[in-house]
Amino acid sequence: MHEFRVWAPSPQRVEVVLGERGAFGAHRAAMRPAAGGWWTCPVAEAGPGTDYAFSLDAGPPRPDPRSAHQPHGVHGPSRLVDEAVFAWTDSGWRGLPLAGSVLYECHIGTFSAEGTFDGAIEHLGHLADLGVDAIELLPVAEFSGRRGWGYDSVDLFAPHHAYGGPDGLNRLVDAAHARGLGVVLDVVYNHLGPAGNYLREFGPYFSPRHQTNWGDAVNLDGPGSDEVRRFVIDNALAWLRDYHIDGLRIDAVHAIVDDSAIHILEALAAEVAALAAQVHRPLFLIAESDLNDPRFVRSREAGGCGLDASWADEWHHALHAALTGDVSGYYEDFGSLALLAKALRQAWVYDGTYSPHRQRMHGRPPTGLTGSQFVVCAQNHDQIGNRAAGERAGALMSDGRLRVAAALLLTAPFVPLLFQGEEWGATTPWQYFTDHADPELGRAVSTGRRQEFAAFGSAPGDVPDPQQPATFERSRLDWAEPAKDRHADLLAWYRQLITLRRRHAALTDPRLDRIRTEYDEKAGWLIVRRGPVTVAVNLGIQTWTWPAGPSAALLAASDPRIERIQQGLSLPPDSVAIVAERAERAERAE
Repeated sequence: MHEFRVWAPSPQRVEVVLGERGAFGAHRAAMRPAAGGWWTCPVAEAGPGTDYAFSLDAGPPRPDPRSAHQPHGVHGPSRLVDEAVFAWTDSGWRGLPLAGSVLYECHIGTFSAEGTFDGAIEHLGHLADLGVDAIELLPVAEFSGRRGWGYDSVDLFAPHHAYGGPDGLNRLVDAAHARGLGVVLDVVYNHLGPAGNYLREFGPYFSPRHQTNWGDAVNLDGPGSDEVRRFVIDNALAWLRDYHIDGLRIDAVHAIVDDSAIHILEALAAEVAALAAQVHRPLFLIAESDLNDPRFVRSREAGGCGLDASWADEWHHALHAALTGDVSGYYEDFGSLALLAKALRQAWVYDGTYSPHRQRMHGRPPTGLTGSQFVVCAQNHDQIGNRAAGERAGALMSDGRLRVAAALLLTAPFVPLLFQGEEWGATTPWQYFTDHADPELGRAVSTGRRQEFAAFGSAPGDVPDPQQPATFERSRLDWAEPAKDRHADLLAWYRQLITLRRRHAALTDPRLDRIRTEYDEKAGWLIVRRGPVTVAVNLGIQTWTWPAGPSAALLAASDPRIERIQQGLSLPPDSVAIVAERAERAERAE
Protein backbone atom coordinates (compact mmCIF):
# COMPACT_ATOMS: atom_id res chain seq x y z
CA MET A 1 0.00 0.00 0.00
CA HIS A 2 1.23 3.45 -0.89
CA GLU A 3 -0.63 6.75 -0.79
CA PHE A 4 0.41 8.94 -3.71
CA ARG A 5 0.36 12.68 -3.09
CA VAL A 6 1.13 15.54 -5.45
CA TRP A 7 0.71 19.31 -5.34
CA ALA A 8 -0.98 20.27 -8.61
CA PRO A 9 -3.31 23.27 -8.28
CA SER A 10 -3.32 23.99 -12.02
CA PRO A 11 -5.06 20.92 -13.55
CA GLN A 12 -8.73 20.02 -13.06
CA ARG A 13 -8.07 16.27 -13.02
CA VAL A 14 -5.08 14.21 -11.95
CA GLU A 15 -4.48 10.49 -12.36
CA VAL A 16 -1.67 8.35 -11.06
CA VAL A 17 -0.31 6.10 -13.81
CA LEU A 18 1.33 2.85 -12.67
CA GLY A 19 3.66 0.33 -14.22
CA GLU A 20 2.69 -3.32 -14.16
CA ARG A 21 4.87 -6.31 -15.11
CA GLY A 22 7.27 -4.00 -16.92
CA ALA A 23 4.52 -2.32 -18.96
CA PHE A 24 4.37 1.28 -17.80
CA GLY A 25 0.94 2.86 -18.00
CA ALA A 26 -0.98 -0.39 -17.65
CA HIS A 27 -3.02 0.95 -14.76
CA ARG A 28 -4.52 4.38 -14.01
CA ALA A 29 -6.25 5.57 -10.88
CA ALA A 30 -8.07 8.87 -10.38
CA MET A 31 -6.70 11.01 -7.57
CA ARG A 32 -8.91 12.89 -5.10
CA PRO A 33 -8.50 16.64 -4.59
CA ALA A 34 -7.37 17.72 -1.13
CA ALA A 35 -6.86 21.08 0.56
CA GLY A 36 -4.36 23.57 -0.81
CA GLY A 37 -4.11 22.18 -4.32
CA TRP A 38 -2.98 18.70 -3.28
CA TRP A 39 -4.21 15.44 -4.74
CA THR A 40 -4.11 12.01 -3.06
CA CYS A 41 -4.70 8.41 -4.03
CA PRO A 42 -4.01 5.21 -2.04
CA VAL A 43 -2.99 2.25 -4.20
CA ALA A 44 -2.90 -1.15 -2.51
CA GLU A 45 -0.56 -2.84 -4.99
CA ALA A 46 2.04 -0.02 -5.04
CA GLY A 47 5.23 -0.17 -3.02
CA PRO A 48 9.01 0.20 -3.27
CA GLY A 49 10.11 -0.46 -6.83
CA THR A 50 6.79 0.59 -8.38
CA ASP A 51 7.14 2.88 -11.40
CA TYR A 52 4.56 5.65 -11.62
CA ALA A 53 3.79 9.07 -13.04
CA PHE A 54 0.99 11.61 -13.00
CA SER A 55 -1.37 12.45 -15.84
CA LEU A 56 -2.71 16.01 -15.71
CA ASP A 57 -6.04 16.63 -17.40
CA ALA A 58 -5.65 13.38 -19.38
CA GLY A 59 -2.29 14.53 -20.70
CA PRO A 60 0.86 12.41 -21.11
CA PRO A 61 2.40 10.91 -17.96
CA ARG A 62 4.77 13.26 -16.10
CA PRO A 63 7.36 12.42 -13.42
CA ASP A 64 6.56 13.24 -9.81
CA PRO A 65 7.99 16.68 -8.93
CA ARG A 66 9.22 15.07 -5.70
CA SER A 67 10.42 11.87 -7.34
CA ALA A 68 13.08 10.04 -5.31
CA HIS A 69 14.36 8.07 -8.30
CA GLN A 70 14.26 8.53 -12.09
CA PRO A 71 15.73 5.26 -13.37
CA HIS A 72 14.91 6.12 -17.00
CA GLY A 73 15.92 9.77 -16.96
CA VAL A 74 14.07 13.07 -16.82
CA HIS A 75 11.28 12.07 -19.22
CA GLY A 76 10.62 8.63 -17.77
CA PRO A 77 8.46 7.45 -14.89
CA SER A 78 9.36 7.91 -11.25
CA ARG A 79 10.07 4.96 -8.97
CA LEU A 80 9.06 4.50 -5.34
CA VAL A 81 12.00 4.07 -2.96
CA ASP A 82 12.01 2.70 0.57
CA GLU A 83 14.46 4.97 2.38
CA ALA A 84 14.49 2.68 5.43
CA VAL A 85 15.99 -0.29 3.57
CA PHE A 86 19.58 0.96 3.30
CA ALA A 87 21.74 -0.38 6.15
CA TRP A 88 23.65 2.70 7.30
CA THR A 89 26.84 2.06 9.28
CA ASP A 90 27.66 5.67 10.18
CA SER A 91 25.86 5.86 13.54
CA GLY A 92 29.16 6.92 15.11
CA TRP A 93 29.62 9.82 12.67
CA ARG A 94 29.28 13.04 14.62
CA GLY A 95 29.60 15.35 11.63
CA LEU A 96 32.16 18.06 11.09
CA PRO A 97 32.23 21.82 11.58
CA LEU A 98 32.89 23.93 8.51
CA ALA A 99 35.41 26.11 10.38
CA GLY A 100 38.90 24.68 10.05
CA SER A 101 37.92 22.23 7.32
CA VAL A 102 39.48 21.66 3.90
CA LEU A 103 36.95 20.89 1.14
CA TYR A 104 37.51 18.91 -2.06
CA GLU A 105 35.23 19.65 -5.01
CA CYS A 106 34.32 16.54 -6.96
CA HIS A 107 32.24 15.83 -10.09
CA ILE A 108 30.97 12.27 -9.91
CA GLY A 109 30.88 11.70 -13.67
CA THR A 110 34.56 12.56 -14.25
CA PHE A 111 36.13 11.77 -10.88
CA SER A 112 36.54 8.06 -11.62
CA ALA A 113 36.77 5.80 -14.66
CA GLU A 114 33.30 4.46 -13.86
CA GLY A 115 31.75 7.90 -13.41
CA THR A 116 29.52 6.66 -10.59
CA PHE A 117 29.06 6.99 -6.84
CA ASP A 118 30.64 3.54 -6.43
CA GLY A 119 33.56 4.58 -8.63
CA ALA A 120 34.16 7.56 -6.34
CA ILE A 121 34.29 5.25 -3.32
CA GLU A 122 37.41 3.62 -4.77
CA HIS A 123 39.32 6.91 -4.44
CA LEU A 124 38.25 7.91 -0.93
CA GLY A 125 41.50 6.48 0.44
CA HIS A 126 43.42 8.98 -1.69
CA LEU A 127 41.39 11.84 -0.23
CA ALA A 128 41.83 10.60 3.34
CA ASP A 129 45.59 10.36 2.79
CA LEU A 130 45.60 13.85 1.26
CA GLY A 131 44.11 15.13 4.50
CA VAL A 132 40.96 16.89 3.30
CA ASP A 133 37.93 16.93 5.57
CA ALA A 134 35.02 16.66 3.14
CA ILE A 135 34.17 16.07 -0.49
CA GLU A 136 31.91 18.65 -2.09
CA LEU A 137 29.86 17.05 -4.85
CA LEU A 138 28.75 19.03 -7.86
CA PRO A 139 24.97 18.68 -8.27
CA VAL A 140 23.78 15.08 -8.46
CA ALA A 141 20.03 15.68 -8.85
CA GLU A 142 18.56 14.17 -12.04
CA PHE A 143 19.47 16.11 -15.18
CA SER A 144 19.08 15.55 -18.92
CA GLY A 145 21.11 12.68 -20.38
CA ARG A 146 23.92 10.68 -18.82
CA ARG A 147 26.65 13.31 -18.70
CA GLY A 148 26.59 16.95 -17.60
CA TRP A 149 27.76 19.33 -14.92
CA GLY A 150 24.46 18.93 -13.06
CA TYR A 151 23.45 22.58 -12.92
CA ASP A 152 20.48 21.94 -15.22
CA SER A 153 18.77 19.46 -12.91
CA VAL A 154 14.99 19.14 -13.03
CA ASP A 155 14.13 16.31 -10.61
CA LEU A 156 15.61 17.84 -7.49
CA PHE A 157 14.89 14.97 -5.08
CA ALA A 158 16.33 12.19 -7.28
CA PRO A 159 20.07 11.29 -7.33
CA HIS A 160 21.12 10.93 -10.97
CA HIS A 161 20.36 7.49 -12.38
CA ALA A 162 23.63 7.22 -14.34
CA TYR A 163 25.62 7.86 -11.16
CA GLY A 164 23.90 5.01 -9.29
CA GLY A 165 20.65 6.52 -8.03
CA PRO A 166 19.64 6.72 -4.37
CA ASP A 167 21.40 3.54 -3.25
CA GLY A 168 24.63 4.64 -4.89
CA LEU A 169 24.60 7.99 -3.11
CA ASN A 170 23.83 6.25 0.18
CA ARG A 171 26.84 3.96 -0.30
CA LEU A 172 29.15 6.88 -1.11
CA VAL A 173 28.12 8.95 1.91
CA ASP A 174 28.32 5.94 4.21
CA ALA A 175 31.78 5.02 2.90
CA ALA A 176 32.99 8.63 3.18
CA HIS A 177 31.89 8.83 6.80
CA ALA A 178 33.66 5.54 7.49
CA ARG A 179 36.85 7.20 6.18
CA GLY A 180 36.32 10.24 8.38
CA LEU A 181 35.26 12.38 5.43
CA GLY A 182 32.20 14.61 5.39
CA VAL A 183 30.05 15.12 2.29
CA VAL A 184 28.83 18.50 1.03
CA LEU A 185 26.35 18.71 -1.85
CA ASP A 186 25.89 21.47 -4.40
CA VAL A 187 22.20 22.31 -4.87
CA VAL A 188 20.54 24.65 -7.37
CA TYR A 189 17.41 26.61 -6.47
CA ASN A 190 17.74 29.66 -8.73
CA HIS A 191 16.56 27.83 -11.88
CA LEU A 192 15.83 24.41 -13.35
CA GLY A 193 17.14 22.89 -16.57
CA PRO A 194 15.41 23.19 -19.95
CA ALA A 195 14.89 19.45 -20.61
CA GLY A 196 12.36 17.49 -18.56
CA ASN A 197 11.15 20.49 -16.60
CA TYR A 198 7.42 19.79 -16.27
CA LEU A 199 6.77 21.77 -13.08
CA ARG A 200 4.78 24.51 -14.84
CA GLU A 201 2.12 21.95 -15.74
CA PHE A 202 1.55 21.15 -12.07
CA GLY A 203 1.37 24.63 -10.59
CA PRO A 204 2.91 28.11 -10.22
CA TYR A 205 6.48 26.97 -9.65
CA PHE A 206 7.69 29.91 -11.77
CA SER A 207 6.55 33.50 -11.96
CA PRO A 208 7.06 36.35 -14.46
CA ARG A 209 7.18 38.74 -11.47
CA HIS A 210 10.97 38.38 -11.62
CA GLN A 211 13.25 37.57 -14.51
CA THR A 212 16.62 35.81 -14.40
CA ASN A 213 19.18 34.67 -16.96
CA TRP A 214 17.02 31.57 -17.35
CA GLY A 215 13.68 33.36 -17.84
CA ASP A 216 10.87 33.45 -15.28
CA ALA A 217 12.21 33.13 -11.75
CA VAL A 218 11.30 30.37 -9.33
CA ASN A 219 8.15 31.62 -7.59
CA LEU A 220 9.25 32.31 -4.03
CA ASP A 221 7.14 35.38 -3.25
CA GLY A 222 4.09 35.46 -5.52
CA PRO A 223 0.65 33.81 -5.46
CA GLY A 224 0.99 30.10 -4.74
CA SER A 225 4.56 30.51 -3.52
CA ASP A 226 4.02 28.93 -0.08
CA GLU A 227 4.13 25.41 -1.52
CA VAL A 228 7.05 26.30 -3.81
CA ARG A 229 9.01 27.53 -0.81
CA ARG A 230 8.09 24.31 1.00
CA PHE A 231 9.30 22.34 -2.04
CA VAL A 232 12.72 24.03 -1.87
CA ILE A 233 13.10 23.67 1.89
CA ASP A 234 11.94 20.06 1.90
CA ASN A 235 14.44 19.27 -0.83
CA ALA A 236 17.33 20.68 1.19
CA LEU A 237 16.21 18.84 4.31
CA ALA A 238 15.87 15.57 2.38
CA TRP A 239 19.52 15.62 1.29
CA LEU A 240 20.68 16.37 4.83
CA ARG A 241 18.33 13.99 6.62
CA ASP A 242 17.74 11.06 4.28
CA TYR A 243 21.18 10.91 2.66
CA HIS A 244 23.15 11.98 5.76
CA ILE A 245 24.76 14.87 3.84
CA ASP A 246 26.73 17.22 6.11
CA GLY A 247 26.25 20.53 4.33
CA LEU A 248 24.89 22.19 1.21
CA ARG A 249 26.48 24.67 -1.15
CA ILE A 250 23.65 26.75 -2.65
CA ASP A 251 24.34 27.82 -6.22
CA ALA A 252 24.18 31.49 -7.24
CA VAL A 253 22.09 32.83 -4.37
CA HIS A 254 22.24 36.28 -5.96
CA ALA A 255 19.89 34.85 -8.62
CA ILE A 256 17.37 33.61 -6.04
CA VAL A 257 14.83 36.43 -6.16
CA ASP A 258 12.58 36.76 -3.12
CA ASP A 259 10.85 39.91 -1.87
CA SER A 260 9.17 38.14 1.05
CA ALA A 261 9.60 39.54 4.54
CA ILE A 262 11.44 36.33 5.40
CA HIS A 263 13.81 35.46 2.57
CA ILE A 264 13.77 31.80 1.52
CA LEU A 265 17.42 31.47 2.58
CA GLU A 266 16.64 32.75 6.06
CA ALA A 267 13.72 30.33 6.33
CA LEU A 268 15.94 27.50 5.09
CA ALA A 269 18.71 28.30 7.58
CA ALA A 270 16.22 28.19 10.46
CA GLU A 271 14.90 24.78 9.43
CA VAL A 272 18.38 23.36 8.87
CA ALA A 273 19.34 24.51 12.37
CA ALA A 274 16.30 22.69 13.74
CA LEU A 275 17.24 19.54 11.82
CA ALA A 276 20.81 19.73 13.13
CA ALA A 277 19.45 19.72 16.67
CA GLN A 278 17.28 16.72 15.86
CA VAL A 279 20.02 14.60 14.26
CA HIS A 280 22.56 15.83 16.80
CA ARG A 281 25.32 16.73 14.34
CA PRO A 282 26.41 20.00 12.74
CA LEU A 283 24.85 20.89 9.39
CA PHE A 284 25.90 23.92 7.39
CA LEU A 285 24.88 26.01 4.40
CA ILE A 286 27.31 27.75 2.03
CA ALA A 287 26.18 30.47 -0.36
CA GLU A 288 27.66 31.09 -3.77
CA SER A 289 27.29 34.81 -4.42
CA ASP A 290 29.11 37.51 -6.37
CA LEU A 291 27.43 40.38 -4.51
CA ASN A 292 30.01 40.60 -1.71
CA ASP A 293 27.09 41.11 0.63
CA PRO A 294 27.63 40.06 4.26
CA ARG A 295 23.88 39.81 4.88
CA PHE A 296 23.83 36.27 3.51
CA VAL A 297 26.04 35.08 6.36
CA ARG A 298 25.11 37.47 9.13
CA SER A 299 22.99 35.90 11.86
CA ARG A 300 19.22 36.00 11.56
CA GLU A 301 19.11 38.01 14.80
CA ALA A 302 21.27 40.66 13.13
CA GLY A 303 19.02 40.87 10.09
CA GLY A 304 20.96 38.41 7.95
CA CYS A 305 19.99 35.10 6.38
CA GLY A 306 22.05 33.08 8.83
CA LEU A 307 23.99 30.99 6.29
CA ASP A 308 27.31 29.66 7.51
CA ALA A 309 29.69 30.83 4.78
CA SER A 310 29.94 32.40 1.36
CA TRP A 311 32.14 31.57 -1.59
CA ALA A 312 34.59 34.39 -2.29
CA ASP A 313 35.46 34.18 -5.97
CA GLU A 314 37.42 37.42 -5.81
CA TRP A 315 40.05 35.61 -3.74
CA HIS A 316 40.52 33.29 -6.71
CA HIS A 317 40.49 36.17 -9.21
CA ALA A 318 43.17 38.12 -7.34
CA LEU A 319 45.39 35.03 -7.08
CA HIS A 320 44.80 33.89 -10.66
CA ALA A 321 45.55 37.28 -12.22
CA ALA A 322 48.67 37.83 -10.11
CA LEU A 323 50.11 34.39 -10.89
CA THR A 324 49.15 34.07 -14.58
CA GLY A 325 49.10 37.68 -15.77
CA ASP A 326 45.65 37.04 -17.26
CA VAL A 327 43.63 40.25 -16.95
CA SER A 328 40.99 39.53 -19.58
CA GLY A 329 37.24 39.66 -18.95
CA TYR A 330 36.36 39.99 -15.27
CA TYR A 331 40.03 39.51 -14.38
CA GLU A 332 40.67 43.07 -15.61
CA ASP A 333 39.94 44.30 -12.10
CA PHE A 334 42.88 42.30 -10.74
CA GLY A 335 46.55 41.52 -11.32
CA SER A 336 48.35 43.58 -8.69
CA LEU A 337 49.97 42.35 -5.50
CA ALA A 338 48.09 45.08 -3.67
CA LEU A 339 44.73 43.48 -4.50
CA LEU A 340 46.09 39.99 -3.83
CA ALA A 341 47.24 41.14 -0.40
CA LYS A 342 43.80 42.60 0.27
CA ALA A 343 42.17 39.31 -0.72
CA LEU A 344 44.54 37.43 1.59
CA ARG A 345 43.42 39.67 4.46
CA GLN A 346 39.64 39.72 3.96
CA ALA A 347 38.64 37.48 0.99
CA TRP A 348 36.52 40.16 -0.73
CA VAL A 349 38.45 42.71 -2.74
CA TYR A 350 35.56 44.98 -3.74
CA ASP A 351 34.01 46.06 -0.46
CA GLY A 352 32.15 49.20 -1.46
CA THR A 353 34.91 50.33 -3.80
CA TYR A 354 34.83 51.08 -7.52
CA SER A 355 35.09 48.11 -9.89
CA PRO A 356 36.46 49.10 -13.32
CA HIS A 357 35.02 45.95 -14.92
CA ARG A 358 31.53 46.68 -13.61
CA GLN A 359 31.99 50.44 -13.99
CA ARG A 360 30.34 51.00 -10.62
CA MET A 361 30.82 50.60 -6.90
CA HIS A 362 30.57 47.01 -5.73
CA GLY A 363 30.22 45.10 -2.47
CA ARG A 364 30.20 45.93 1.22
CA PRO A 365 32.95 45.59 3.83
CA PRO A 366 33.09 42.19 5.59
CA THR A 367 33.04 43.94 8.96
CA GLY A 368 32.46 41.54 11.81
CA LEU A 369 32.89 38.40 9.69
CA THR A 370 35.51 35.74 10.34
CA GLY A 371 37.68 33.77 7.96
CA SER A 372 35.64 30.62 8.45
CA GLN A 373 32.66 32.40 6.86
CA PHE A 374 34.41 32.43 3.48
CA VAL A 375 35.21 29.54 1.15
CA VAL A 376 38.12 30.28 -1.20
CA CYS A 377 39.95 28.36 -3.90
CA ALA A 378 42.82 28.50 -6.37
CA GLN A 379 40.77 26.49 -8.88
CA ASN A 380 37.14 25.37 -9.13
CA HIS A 381 34.75 23.95 -11.70
CA ASP A 382 33.53 27.38 -12.82
CA GLN A 383 36.88 29.10 -13.17
CA ILE A 384 38.30 26.20 -15.19
CA GLY A 385 35.23 25.07 -17.10
CA ASN A 386 34.18 28.55 -18.12
CA ARG A 387 37.38 28.98 -20.11
CA ALA A 388 36.94 28.13 -23.80
CA ALA A 389 39.17 25.04 -23.64
CA GLY A 390 38.79 24.30 -19.93
CA GLU A 391 42.48 24.72 -19.09
CA ARG A 392 43.49 24.07 -15.52
CA ALA A 393 46.01 26.23 -13.67
CA GLY A 394 48.77 23.75 -14.57
CA ALA A 395 48.43 24.77 -18.22
CA LEU A 396 48.59 28.47 -17.34
CA MET A 397 51.41 28.74 -14.81
CA SER A 398 54.74 27.18 -13.86
CA ASP A 399 55.17 24.36 -11.35
CA GLY A 400 56.66 26.89 -8.97
CA ARG A 401 53.61 29.10 -9.14
CA LEU A 402 51.32 26.12 -8.66
CA ARG A 403 53.12 25.55 -5.37
CA VAL A 404 52.81 29.23 -4.46
CA ALA A 405 49.06 29.10 -5.13
CA ALA A 406 48.69 26.00 -2.97
CA ALA A 407 50.66 27.58 -0.13
CA LEU A 408 48.64 30.80 -0.11
CA LEU A 409 45.41 28.80 -0.23
CA LEU A 410 46.22 26.31 2.51
CA THR A 411 47.72 28.84 4.91
CA ALA A 412 44.77 31.24 4.56
CA PRO A 413 42.33 31.94 7.44
CA PHE A 414 39.43 30.97 5.20
CA VAL A 415 37.94 27.56 4.35
CA PRO A 416 40.06 26.28 1.44
CA LEU A 417 38.51 24.29 -1.40
CA LEU A 418 40.47 22.13 -3.85
CA PHE A 419 39.18 21.02 -7.25
CA GLN A 420 39.55 17.36 -8.18
CA GLY A 421 43.04 16.60 -9.46
CA GLU A 422 44.42 19.99 -8.44
CA GLU A 423 46.54 18.33 -5.78
CA TRP A 424 48.69 16.54 -8.34
CA GLY A 425 48.51 19.10 -11.15
CA ALA A 426 46.16 17.04 -13.34
CA THR A 427 46.75 17.63 -17.05
CA THR A 428 43.22 16.66 -18.03
CA PRO A 429 41.10 19.73 -18.80
CA TRP A 430 37.69 20.38 -17.28
CA GLN A 431 35.38 21.31 -20.12
CA TYR A 432 31.69 22.08 -20.44
CA PHE A 433 29.75 18.98 -21.50
CA THR A 434 26.09 18.08 -22.00
CA ASP A 435 24.04 15.14 -23.27
CA HIS A 436 20.70 16.49 -24.42
CA ALA A 437 18.67 13.97 -26.44
CA ASP A 438 16.66 16.75 -28.10
CA PRO A 439 18.67 17.59 -31.25
CA GLU A 440 17.41 21.17 -31.35
CA LEU A 441 18.38 21.81 -27.74
CA GLY A 442 21.74 20.14 -28.28
CA ARG A 443 22.49 22.36 -31.29
CA ALA A 444 21.41 25.45 -29.35
CA VAL A 445 23.80 24.63 -26.51
CA SER A 446 26.70 23.97 -28.90
CA THR A 447 26.04 27.13 -30.91
CA GLY A 448 25.64 29.25 -27.78
CA ARG A 449 28.94 28.02 -26.41
CA ARG A 450 30.80 28.95 -29.61
CA GLN A 451 29.14 32.37 -29.76
CA GLU A 452 29.94 33.07 -26.12
CA PHE A 453 33.67 32.63 -26.66
CA ALA A 454 33.75 34.26 -30.07
CA ALA A 455 33.31 37.51 -28.16
CA PHE A 456 36.64 36.74 -26.45
CA GLY A 457 38.43 36.01 -29.72
CA SER A 458 38.14 32.22 -29.77
CA ALA A 459 37.66 30.61 -33.17
CA PRO A 460 34.65 28.23 -33.31
CA GLY A 461 36.96 25.27 -33.91
CA ASP A 462 38.83 26.02 -30.68
CA VAL A 463 35.71 25.67 -28.54
CA PRO A 464 34.94 22.02 -27.68
CA ASP A 465 31.41 20.93 -28.59
CA PRO A 466 29.59 20.26 -25.29
CA GLN A 467 27.43 17.59 -26.94
CA GLN A 468 30.33 15.49 -28.18
CA PRO A 469 31.15 12.53 -25.89
CA ALA A 470 34.87 13.25 -26.42
CA THR A 471 34.49 16.56 -24.57
CA PHE A 472 33.28 14.66 -21.52
CA GLU A 473 35.95 11.97 -21.85
CA ARG A 474 38.76 14.54 -22.01
CA SER A 475 37.55 15.91 -18.69
CA ARG A 476 37.82 12.61 -16.86
CA LEU A 477 40.67 12.37 -14.34
CA ASP A 478 43.68 10.21 -15.19
CA TRP A 479 44.42 8.30 -11.99
CA ALA A 480 47.77 7.09 -13.33
CA GLU A 481 49.14 10.64 -13.04
CA PRO A 482 49.55 10.93 -9.23
CA ALA A 483 52.29 8.29 -9.24
CA LYS A 484 54.36 10.07 -11.90
CA ASP A 485 57.35 12.13 -10.72
CA ARG A 486 56.19 15.69 -11.42
CA HIS A 487 52.68 14.98 -10.17
CA ALA A 488 53.86 13.00 -7.15
CA ASP A 489 56.05 15.90 -6.05
CA LEU A 490 53.16 18.36 -6.18
CA LEU A 491 50.91 15.89 -4.37
CA ALA A 492 53.51 15.60 -1.60
CA TRP A 493 53.54 19.42 -1.33
CA TYR A 494 49.75 19.53 -0.87
CA ARG A 495 49.90 16.84 1.77
CA GLN A 496 52.65 18.71 3.59
CA LEU A 497 50.68 21.95 3.53
CA ILE A 498 47.51 20.34 4.87
CA THR A 499 49.54 18.69 7.63
CA LEU A 500 51.03 22.08 8.54
CA ARG A 501 47.54 23.58 8.59
CA ARG A 502 46.51 20.97 11.16
CA ARG A 503 49.65 21.34 13.24
CA HIS A 504 49.85 25.11 13.64
CA ALA A 505 46.86 26.81 15.25
CA ALA A 506 47.71 30.14 13.63
CA LEU A 507 46.89 28.72 10.20
CA THR A 508 43.28 27.86 11.07
CA ASP A 509 42.72 30.93 13.24
CA PRO A 510 39.71 32.64 11.58
CA ARG A 511 40.27 36.06 13.16
CA LEU A 512 40.92 38.45 10.28
CA ASP A 513 42.31 41.20 12.48
CA ARG A 514 45.37 39.00 13.11
CA ILE A 515 46.54 38.96 9.48
CA ARG A 516 49.29 41.26 8.29
CA THR A 517 50.58 41.58 4.73
CA GLU A 518 53.55 43.32 3.15
CA TYR A 519 54.52 43.43 -0.51
CA ASP A 520 56.69 45.14 -3.08
CA GLU A 521 54.85 45.48 -6.38
CA LYS A 522 58.00 46.19 -8.37
CA ALA A 523 60.25 43.56 -6.81
CA GLY A 524 57.43 41.00 -6.76
CA TRP A 525 57.62 39.76 -3.19
CA LEU A 526 54.75 39.24 -0.75
CA ILE A 527 54.66 38.40 2.95
CA VAL A 528 51.66 37.15 4.93
CA ARG A 529 51.97 37.03 8.71
CA ARG A 530 49.63 34.75 10.68
CA GLY A 531 50.70 35.23 14.29
CA PRO A 532 54.01 33.37 14.71
CA VAL A 533 53.77 31.87 11.21
CA THR A 534 54.94 33.80 8.16
CA VAL A 535 54.49 32.93 4.48
CA ALA A 536 57.05 34.55 2.19
CA VAL A 537 56.48 34.51 -1.59
CA ASN A 538 58.79 35.60 -4.41
CA LEU A 539 57.00 36.28 -7.70
CA GLY A 540 59.78 38.49 -9.03
CA ILE A 541 62.38 37.70 -11.65
CA GLN A 542 65.33 37.93 -9.26
CA THR A 543 66.29 35.88 -6.22
CA TRP A 544 65.00 37.66 -3.13
CA THR A 545 66.57 37.56 0.31
CA TRP A 546 63.96 37.72 3.01
CA PRO A 547 65.44 38.83 6.36
CA ALA A 548 64.01 36.02 8.48
CA GLY A 549 65.17 36.28 12.08
CA PRO A 550 67.52 33.70 13.61
CA SER A 551 64.70 32.24 15.72
CA ALA A 552 62.54 31.47 12.66
CA ALA A 553 62.31 27.76 11.86
CA LEU A 554 61.67 26.75 8.26
CA LEU A 555 58.44 24.72 8.20
CA ALA A 556 58.08 24.19 4.45
CA ALA A 557 59.73 25.32 1.24
CA SER A 558 58.42 24.89 -2.28
CA ASP A 559 61.86 24.86 -3.89
CA PRO A 560 64.95 22.91 -2.77
CA ARG A 561 67.10 25.93 -3.64
CA ILE A 562 65.59 27.91 -0.76
CA GLU A 563 68.27 28.14 1.90
CA ARG A 564 69.11 30.04 5.05
CA ILE A 565 71.92 32.53 4.65
CA GLN A 566 73.43 34.99 7.06
CA GLN A 567 70.96 37.73 6.11
CA GLY A 568 67.88 35.49 6.17
CA LEU A 569 66.26 33.19 3.60
CA SER A 570 67.17 33.18 -0.08
CA LEU A 571 64.10 32.62 -2.27
CA PRO A 572 64.52 32.07 -6.03
CA PRO A 573 61.76 33.28 -8.39
CA ASP A 574 58.37 31.56 -8.17
CA SER A 575 58.97 30.07 -4.75
CA VAL A 576 57.46 30.21 -1.28
CA ALA A 577 58.73 29.51 2.21
CA ILE A 578 56.74 29.06 5.42
CA VAL A 579 58.47 29.76 8.72
CA ALA A 580 57.47 29.90 12.36
CA GLU A 581 59.07 31.40 15.41
CA ARG A 582 60.62 28.66 17.51
CA ALA A 583 58.56 29.81 20.50
CA GLU A 584 55.39 28.34 18.98
CA ARG A 585 57.13 25.03 18.33
CA ALA A 586 58.36 24.96 21.89
CA GLU A 587 54.87 25.60 23.24
CA ARG A 588 53.52 22.71 21.21
CA ALA A 589 56.31 20.43 22.40
CA GLU A 590 55.29 21.13 26.00
